[in-house]
Amino acid sequence: MDDEAADVNNAFLRARNSLLWSIFRIVRDKQTAEELTQESYLRARKAASTGALLNAEAFLQQTARNLALDYLRQRKVRSAHEASEISGEAMDLVADDQPSAEDKVIHLDRLRAYQSALDKLPKRVQQVWVLSRVEGWTYPQIAEHLDVSQNTVFNDMKHAMAHLNDFRKRLDKE
Repeated sequence: MDDEAADVNNAFLRARNSLLWSIFRIVRDKQTAEELTQESYLRARKAASTGALLNAEAFLQQTARNLALDYLRQRKVRSAHEASEISGEAMDLVADDQPSAEDKVIHLDRLRAYQSALDKLPKRVQQVWVLSRVEGWTYPQIAEHLDVSQNTVFNDMKHAMAHLNDFRKRLDKE
């Protein structure tokens, strides 16, 4: 460890409680004060590594104060834009992140249709597609597993993808 980093470490160890208390008086939250104290240390170490640090303890104190004040400003801005209490009517306007019953049925129908399209392919082509797209295997792994060449795996995937793409286009037209 170089001298600048050691100076920062020593200054931080001497001033840690003072930094923590100063930040806590501003933010009034122990966990936030701990996080900002640690962030002050990290910024001091970074400044020391660039050679821009003359007085480590003063830098730590000023950085800690600035971080605490920035935190308060951010919290004030956030609270101005966030609703503290949301009415039941407002909650009813929030979109549900779950698909509707109709969307679920449509999705299941499409899934069944794709499965039937996949079933029309030769067995090896089906295996190649499942191993690649569902299981996430690489072409060399599939080739070794099925005891075929990588070109065969590539051609089988090309066949499967063309077949499923044609099927999707037909399905979208309906």
